Amino acid sequence: MKCYELMAPCHFGLEAVLKREIYDLGYEITQVEDGRITFEGDAEAICRGNIFLRTTERVLLKIGKFQAETFEELFQGIKALPWEKYIPADGKFWVTKASSVKSKLFSPSDIQRIVKKAIVERLKQKYDTEWFSEEGASYPIRIFLLKDEVTVTIDTSGDSLHKRGYRYLASKAPISETLAAALILLTPWKGDRILVDPFCGSGTFLIEAAMMAANIAPGMKRHFLSEGWNNLIPEELWQECFKEAEDMVNTDIKVDIQGYDIDGEIVKAARDNARRAGVEQLIHFQQRSVSDLHHPKKYGFIITNPPYGERMEEKEALPELYAGIGESYRGLNSWSMYIITSYEDAERYIGCKADKNRKIYNGMLKAYFYQFLGPKPPKKNKNTEENR
Repeated sequence: MKCYELMAPCHFGLEAVLKREIYDLGYEITQVEDGRITFEGDAEAICRGNIFLRTTERVLLKIGKFQAETFEELFQGIKALPWEKYIPADGKFWVTKASSVKSKLFSPSDIQRIVKKAIVERLKQKYDTEWFSEEGASYPIRIFLLKDEVTVTIDTSGDSLHKRGYRYLASKAPISETLAAALILLTPWKGDRILVDPFCGSGTFLIEAAMMAANIAPGMKRHFLSEGWNNLIPEELWQECFKEAEDMVNTDIKVDIQGYDIDGEIVKAARDNARRAGVEQLIHFQQRSVSDLHHPKKYGFIITNPPYGERMEEKEALPELYAGIGESYRGLNSWSMYIITSYEDAERYIGCKADKNRKIYNGMLKAYFYQFLGPKPPKKNKNTEENR
């Protein structure tokens, strides 16, 4: 089977998490860049990458890379690529995105226009035609320019991979599914440890954690644009990969995952989201204030996305809110707490300095992932004697 170079974009600063995911799937990584991992794989890797990767936004098929400082160089570089190997005569193709950083060519609309024109010229020659019906499968093209180096890709995913298909309603400041999964994977939480989100909103952190615990692949309940690429990926290959994902699911597990929110309607929406994700029975949702957060169990985890105070009236309430978070946390013996927030005074009002702090961008909003680390639980003694 033909080997391709595949690119997986991710949130800036979380490349190590995605890198580990790709290695765990069994693929060789060829390059790590800011916000992007490149790896090698065949057609099956396109299927499995879309279905199994939790922390990438999409899987891109890399067509080529070259230098271009003028539009003529861009045109000729695009035209020289073997587009006929990827796009059939009836394929629908367009440049869905062009981005430019520190490059002489910087106008996205002009880049898109030149790229489309060059592809058309190439395919005209290869298919000996002057007109394309574009009634077949879709092949959206994404172009990235960085310091005059042009990277050319085709999007295999379609809708961004954060769209798992379970979240119909979201709270005011939702965190994306891919970012939530990446932040969970940054922590040492496993399914045998209690997890609480006292600001659960639409339930994203909890649902992603439950899906991990139950081995539910994030993409197993949705479709991908490249499912229509019969010229590159046989239909039965998709069926095999979806079957692989289904066979791995195990919801007959015992976990302690809890979500609270002060808004009863939001709690109801979170339950609905969990039901669509197939993990409703694994999460306990409750209308409850952060001031009521207490638990007899030790060595638990709080992972949460509390209010940021984007509006002035909300910002005035933040000192009291974060002081309440700190008070509740101090009452939890030996727990760890992980908070993503853009509130600059979070540590001050929580009342203690985080052990670790990582800058994260939640969309265009700069935020911080504060990590308050509790002690590790004692290792369980294994009984090596045989029962007689």
